[in-house]
Amino acid sequence: MNVQGSRVKKQVTVGMLSSIAYLLIMVDFPLPVLPNFLLIDFSEIPALIAAIVFGPGAGIMVEAIKNILHYLIQGSATGVPVGEISNFIAGVLFIVPSAYMFRRFKSMKGLTAGLVLGTVLMAVVMSILNYFVIMPAYVLFLNIPEMSAEALKAFVVKGILPFNIIKGLIITALLLAVMSKIKTWILTQMKTNYREV
Repeated sequence: MNVQGSRVKKQVTVGMLSSIAYLLIMVDFPLPVLPNFLLIDFSEIPALIAAIVFGPGAGIMVEAIKNILHYLIQGSATGVPVGEISNFIAGVLFIVPSAYMFRRFKSMKGLTAGLVLGTVLMAVVMSILNYFVIMPAYVLFLNIPEMSAEALKAFVVKGILPFNIIKGLIITALLLAVMSKIKTWILTQMKTNYREV
C-alpha cells in the first residue's frame, strides 16, 4: 500500500472510531455515590485505540470529532459547549500518556503504567480546571447561583476528583480486557503503519 492509500486507511479508521466514540458517549450513566450529572461513558476506548495504532494525534482527532458531533446533534444546555470542551480536555489528558507509554514499550505493563498516569493526570488537571474555569463557566452561562470558594472546593474534592479517578479506573480495566484480545492485531497495524509511512 502506498502513502496515499495509507492516509486514506488512517482517515477511514479514525472516522469509524470517531463514530463509535460518539455512540458510546450516548451510553452514559451516573455513579450512585456522586452527583448525578457526572456521567461515566466509555467513549475514550475508541480514542485510545486510534492513539495507540496511529499516534496520539489520531486519538485527539477522535476526541475532537466525537465532541463536535455530540454538540451539533445533541446541543448543550448552556448554548456553549462547556461540557464537550471539558470532555475533550479530560479525554486528551487520559489518552495521550496511555498511548505514548504503549507505543514506547509495546507491552501491557507499559500500557498499564500509561493508563495509571493518564488517570492521575486527568483527575488532578480536571479538578484544577473545574475549580478555576469550568464551574465558573457553568455559573456564567446557566445563570445558576455562584458557589462560595469553600463550597466549590468541597465539590471538586468530593465530586470531580473521585469521579475522574473512578472513570479512569473503569476505562483502564475495560481497555486492558479489550487489549488482551486485540494486542496482536494492534501491534501488526502499528508495524504496517511504520512501514507504509
